[in-house]
Amino acid sequence: MKKIANIFIISVLFAFSTIAQQSKYVVIISLDGFRPDFYRQAQWPTPNLHEMAALGASSDGVRGVFPTVTYPSHTTIITGVMPIKHGIFHNTPFEPTGQTGRWNWENNLIKSETIWDAAHKKGLKTASIHWPVTVGAKSIDYNIPETNIEKNAKDPLIQMRQFANPKGLFEEIEQNATGKLTARNMDSDYLTMDENIARMAAHVIETYKPNLTTVHIFNLDHFEHKEGRNGPNVVRAIAGADRAVGKIMEAVEKAGIKDSTTFLIVGDHGFVDIHDQIAPNVWLAKAGLMEKKKDRGNWKATFHPQGGMAFLYLKDKNDEQTLKQVQQILQNLPESTKKMFRVVEPKELAAIGADPEAKLALTAMQGFSFSDAFEEPFLKPAKGGTHGYFPNFKEIETGFIAFGAGIKPQTVIPTMGLEDITPLVAQLLALQMSNLDGILYPGILQNVPKK
Repeated sequence: MKKIANIFIISVLFAFSTIAQQSKYVVIISLDGFRPDFYRQAQWPTPNLHEMAALGASSDGVRGVFPTVTYPSHTTIITGVMPIKHGIFHNTPFEPTGQTGRWNWENNLIKSETIWDAAHKKGLKTASIHWPVTVGAKSIDYNIPETNIEKNAKDPLIQMRQFANPKGLFEEIEQNATGKLTARNMDSDYLTMDENIARMAAHVIETYKPNLTTVHIFNLDHFEHKEGRNGPNVVRAIAGADRAVGKIMEAVEKAGIKDSTTFLIVGDHGFVDIHDQIAPNVWLAKAGLMEKKKDRGNWKATFHPQGGMAFLYLKDKNDEQTLKQVQQILQNLPESTKKMFRVVEPKELAAIGADPEAKLALTAMQGFSFSDAFEEPFLKPAKGGTHGYFPNFKEIETGFIAFGAGIKPQTVIPTMGLEDITPLVAQLLALQMSNLDGILYPGILQNVPKK
């Protein structure tokens, strides 16, 4: 009976992928912390992802940007360019007077054209649910942005309500799709968060039929941080993410646009299990280059760490003497310490399109991550998983699946980059975009009629 059921699922999905050649609608679903093994290895409870990968196009691994963290990566996915061009270099921007906890939420921080911009110019309808760097996005017609949840406020979701576009969309979704939302059911500690994001997206798709929809599913990343790559709640989270994908696919079918819809299942980074955490600012504080204060005090140099990387910033960017001093500090560390990380020099940073204000960066070896602590000891035990590393090894790669209208079935792309997703979207929707860093792989496409 199970075999018959599987054959039925495959036949339905195959029909989904071959009924039509032309894409009029593109749905991009980002699974934060998405890894190729989730659809390449049979033990993961992901029937939708497995079948979409088997019958559509998929990649064995997608190289990310540096740092391999959420906000720069998601911005590359929707611009087709590296951080040096789009301007989102970190999740939390470097703040010279101390980190305040602010993230890069606002869409006007993006310096390059997005797929929403290009679609809007063409007169297409756009939508986005919980995508990073979308607060105030003028080219997104139906937008519930990812933003701060104020857990101690009377209404913790006040920012999501205020920044929703059009006004009242959040309340409309509550009334028709999710029920009253609270901080708890939009909390990444609970899998109901992904369920609610999927319900939001499903309502918008069924009601408004946007030509371009972007959705950010988050729980997977949260539990990979807490438990590492293979924790028990990671299994539950990827099963929940797969269910969310199925919910959105079902909404497309209910909207009557299944035959002309293309699904792109994307990710931002992989994950690495960790056992210890390095605090490089301990070395700088000991050398008198910064004070042991949250605002760094009277500082000359400081590291801005995020997971598997730490970027060096100077108070005076032309202070070559301090830069040489930091380089000497790193060089003089014991060999037993230096084997925990690698120094990424300016030429390498420039080649991958990282922040030009950073004078150098550290990328940790697998098993290690960085913290912003400045008190001894510089090395402390850690657990769980992280990302942020320089994208030059398998475990940090993310995944990619393309399925539906316009996609050639049973196609494998061994390697690709995050920047290669935008050219595909532009081709599918006939968007005019130029100066992209990514390239289009025509081998994954059916013959798409000109629109």
